[in-house]
Amino acid sequence: MRVRLIAAGTRQPAWVREGYAEYAQRLGPELRLELVEIPVTRRGAGGDVARAVAEESRRMLAAIPAGDHVVALEVDGRSRTTAELARWLGQRLAAGRGVALLIGGPDGLGPEVRARADERWSLSSLTLPHGLVRVVVAEGLYRAASLLRGHPYHRA
Repeated sequence: MRVRLIAAGTRQPAWVREGYAEYAQRLGPELRLELVEIPVTRRGAGGDVARAVAEESRRMLAAIPAGDHVVALEVDGRSRTTAELARWLGQRLAAGRGVALLIGGPDGLGPEVRARADERWSLSSLTLPHGLVRVVVAEGLYRAASLLRGHPYHRA
């Protein structure tokens, strides 16, 4: 199964790129995690935030493959334990559809993207840096996949 992580932002520090790549590689061939970076629209001094969010939303929607199960990552979404995430991932694998996980830009996801989402997922009630979200998502999927394979989730 392919999981596409569609994230606003193209310039992440090395630790984000390396952390994400480490967990994406650990997933193995049966669960491919692909990163699609969406350029963040420039916001000038007193810039038009609504225009910027609309442009980022248009790019995100265009990057979602037809038929994918779409999940918007938002602070007010549903939180899951690792065991719950493993059950969810097992259901997605059984359904046979790809999954698109969406991480918004500095001003969040636009209403068009929220309307397209099949569900919303919250990693934490904390506000997290967008780069860290990439790493946490990749690691969470790795732990969930490990549980599905029968490995204890607390081990690497």
